[in-house]
Amino acid sequence: MQVEIWSDILCPFCYIGKRRLETALARFPHADQIDLQWRSFELDPQANPEPGVNQYVRLAAKYGKPETWAREMSANMTQMAAQEGLAFDFDRLVPANSLRAHRLVHLAAKHGLQDAAKERLFKAYLEEGLDVNDPATLTRLGADLALPAAEVTHLLASDDFTDEVRHDEYQAHQIGVRGVPYFVFDDKYAVSGAQPAELFEEVLQKVWEEARPQPVQLAGSAGAACDLESGNC
Repeated sequence: MQVEIWSDILCPFCYIGKRRLETALARFPHADQIDLQWRSFELDPQANPEPGVNQYVRLAAKYGKPETWAREMSANMTQMAAQEGLAFDFDRLVPANSLRAHRLVHLAAKHGLQDAAKERLFKAYLEEGLDVNDPATLTRLGADLALPAAEVTHLLASDDFTDEVRHDEYQAHQIGVRGVPYFVFDDKYAVSGAQPAELFEEVLQKVWEEARPQPVQLAGSAGAACDLESGNC
């Protein structure tokens, strides 16, 4: 079964959604047969944050709200994340453009490390207060992931994987993605948002069963047969 997830590194709900899906997968008996694919989605492709302006001021300005509103909203999100074992720290968060980070995830996918890269970048941005647009920071994170240093250096000095990011975003537009996280199961069912783990479990089981239908026994008493239990035959 393929599970595709459109998300942005900068999206707190995407990290929460990742944890909830992982909780569901831990309970799903066929988790080892899930092909998990992360797809890029930039919430603000034109983002160019002003240095020194913190997340609260930026959010308040973006939505025309007071800074107290931004702090309260962030505190509520921090509490939600804590229930999933995450330690968001919006006081340290560095607003950033996420394109380079998405490109690093595509490089990691080439080495079978896509999910690990997504996890590392989420943690760097939302918990550790690192600038995920800074080449030096991304170089260190690439080393954390054991990615080839020369490939990371080349990535950051080029436009490599930008087309792949744009293709993911084109696909998102084609299927009507308006917000993230957005989960698509076997191109059949979509789940929008960081839903509870129980809902992910239900969808996983439903998609699995629909792809592998069991024979339906017709009504009527069983006919004569050799079987495994009665000793016949």
